[in-house]
Amino acid sequence: MSSIDEIPVRQLKGVSALKEGELHAFGIHTIGDLLNYFPFRYEDYRIRELTDVKNGDKATVLGRICSMPVLQRYGRGKSRLSCKVEVDGLLVTAVWFNRHFLREQLTLDREVMLTGKWDQQRRQITVSESEFPGERDSAKRDTLQPVYSIGGNITQSWMRKTMLAALTQYGGMIAENLPYDLVDKHRLMTRGEAVRRLHLPGDTREGGEARRRMVYEELFLFQLKLQAYRAMNRRRQDGVAIRVDSDVIRSFAEALPFQLTDGQKRTVNEILVDMRRPSSMNRLLQGDVGSGKTVVAAIALYGAVKAGYQGALMVPTEILAEQHARSLQRLFESFGLQVGLLTGSLTEKRRRDLLAGLQMGIIDVVVGTHALIQDDVYFHNLGLVVTDEQHRFGVNQRSILRHKGGNPDVLTMTATPIPRTLAITAFGDMDVSTIKEMPHGRKPIRTYWVKHDALDRALGFIRKQVASERQAYVICPLIEESEKLEVQNAIDLHMAISGAFPDLQVGLLHGRMPASEKDEVMGSFAANETQVLVATTVVEVGVDVPNATVMIIMDAERFGLSQLHQLRGRVGRGEHQSYCILVADPKSETGRERMKVMTETNDGFEVARRDLELRGPGDFFGTKQSGLPEFRVADMVSDYEVLELARDDAAELANREAFWLEGADNCYTKLWNVLRRDPIFQGEQLD
Repeated sequence: MSSIDEIPVRQLKGVSALKEGELHAFGIHTIGDLLNYFPFRYEDYRIRELTDVKNGDKATVLGRICSMPVLQRYGRGKSRLSCKVEVDGLLVTAVWFNRHFLREQLTLDREVMLTGKWDQQRRQITVSESEFPGERDSAKRDTLQPVYSIGGNITQSWMRKTMLAALTQYGGMIAENLPYDLVDKHRLMTRGEAVRRLHLPGDTREGGEARRRMVYEELFLFQLKLQAYRAMNRRRQDGVAIRVDSDVIRSFAEALPFQLTDGQKRTVNEILVDMRRPSSMNRLLQGDVGSGKTVVAAIALYGAVKAGYQGALMVPTEILAEQHARSLQRLFESFGLQVGLLTGSLTEKRRRDLLAGLQMGIIDVVVGTHALIQDDVYFHNLGLVVTDEQHRFGVNQRSILRHKGGNPDVLTMTATPIPRTLAITAFGDMDVSTIKEMPHGRKPIRTYWVKHDALDRALGFIRKQVASERQAYVICPLIEESEKLEVQNAIDLHMAISGAFPDLQVGLLHGRMPASEKDEVMGSFAANETQVLVATTVVEVGVDVPNATVMIIMDAERFGLSQLHQLRGRVGRGEHQSYCILVADPKSETGRERMKVMTETNDGFEVARRDLELRGPGDFFGTKQSGLPEFRVADMVSDYEVLELARDDAAELANREAFWLEGADNCYTKLWNVLRRDPIFQGEQLD
């Protein structure tokens, strides 16, 4: 017998060729696809007492018609129909818009079921749906009706009818896909019952249990992919066992012009332990802005080179690549290491020379953008790849790096502190190291929120700081004036601030400038030849000026919390007290909440947690990313407890020997069939 995942949806009665085409647009091709197309909410048709309904709420009530209907026509084809209805001993007005055809049915003393918005002051229900249950049973009365994401010629009533037909005809074929011990352990509904109850919830308890089952399933199957990938790498032991010499590392650390924090020492040890293992390292290094992650990465790269391997550092932008290349050259120059820079703006000749140097082993460490993973880049003996701020890299993309050598170790860095739930989801295939301490002597940045009419005071504060030989950033979201967004733009603001400070050097930096011009502007600011730098968010990464003590962010409500925190981290990098001034007139509650959070805490992990709550996981990194799945039922924020439970269960299962023995258990075979749909596991040996 075919499974429901193989039966075309066209075989269902009532699905015409036209309807089949429209269902295909929703990704529904088979009966299995249809049954897994869950409603995103429910219409509540359960009868309520009017006294329990809050003003403005939508509700379903039962009443008796007490007056003849009044029909008013206005406009072109528009109408208002109303009558008095007794509901729970209260006389209310029921109003229908553009439903003049109901007039004949609204007869005295007839029972009517009304669904609509309750206006307590007017004692009025604006009716969206009505039925007359006296003559026949109402199909919706006292039910929760599913609401699906639809379009075209597909209506809710047709979708509900079609889903009921599919459940009736094929519901018995819905197979369990979780190990039975986990179903029993967590007292979950069977998959068949959960699917049925999500479409036909019956009551809120059954619907809640069905959702709990499907949330767990979604999170477990996703986590199983990550944990199996992780376990598979450990089992292979075909990575690079880099025999890093502890004395070599100690000598390098002692030669640094500063002392490592306890957090840096701990993470260095965790990374070195991984590097010495025969299985490939896959580790995430996260820490707040300015916590010293780059130095930790530099130590790991130095250890790899001294053990006879090459290292690579991949970053998202050219400006950051140039910054890191300069930093590594300064750290490594007295130790004889050769550092190369590979970006898209290299001339053809310089690119050829660089690629030749990599292939011959002349270059020890290369810093570059995504150009590093292009097909024509070959290494002599690559041992360690470090990626910085690569949120876009999901499991599939990160696995590409392993082909650049004999499965090199991979260390991913992020200066965006990631809430635990998001780290488990986006980076669940990785071990995680965290630096929470800031370097010795760092002072917390004082953050203030002011309205636009206080900008002159903020500029006056810049004047005082510059008089003390400090410097300042002024950030705005746009480069040029936009008709669509009435926000401050960098070019106009640069002109205005240059006029306000005619005796100071005011620089301008934005992403459209040529790389050479950016370097010149940044160099001038770093040398204190420029006292004020007006810029777009290009300074979020790549600019490190310890003498800068003021960060003014214009139209701050237009930035996400994590981005605001990243921008704030451009100051406070030296010994002097630093300040961040948010200039904003937020009209939304979310905007006001962002300003409140920024002024309350300097802790990047707390900022990240609040940002996840405000913006949701899909937009946490500023855009939908390939590393973040879009779940049908689960929500990473509200379902975080189930996420952690699913992660632990998936990790335990992936470490069972029986899981890797093909055919050892029927349920494991089904799970492997799920995993094999992912390119990572296609063609992999299970033994």
